[in-house]
Amino acid sequence: MGVDRDGVMLPRLRPADVARRGLIFGLLGVIPLIVATLSISGRSDREEFLAVVGVLSGSFGLGLAVVGAGFWWASAGDIRRMRDWRTLTTQAASITIVGPAFLRPGLFLTILGAAALGLCQLVEAR
Repeated sequence: MGVDRDGVMLPRLRPADVARRGLIFGLLGVIPLIVATLSISGRSDREEFLAVVGVLSGSFGLGLAVVGAGFWWASAGDIRRMRDWRTLTTQAASITIVGPAFLRPGLFLTILGAAALGLCQLVEAR
């Protein structure tokens, strides 16, 4: 991996790479959700747990993803990783790190919320 003249690691982050990693983390996060769901004994309690987790994580994740995408767009292609923090020279340059820092957890929470709502539908139909 190379380094450009500012000390930023190359190649720079691409939205598809960040989105893919966020989606994979979200899918892996479904496993603990299933384990937690199976530990709840009552059917109505299980439905309520899944509904609350689905709505809260889905809406918060969607908000983070939208904010992250907005910061990504505003940084005009100069996207840096968290480990490139030391290459920032001005306070305004920190916007280059915020996009990926919000987008990845936003996608993770959105996938987790969608999975929770899907599991809620399965528990309700049973």
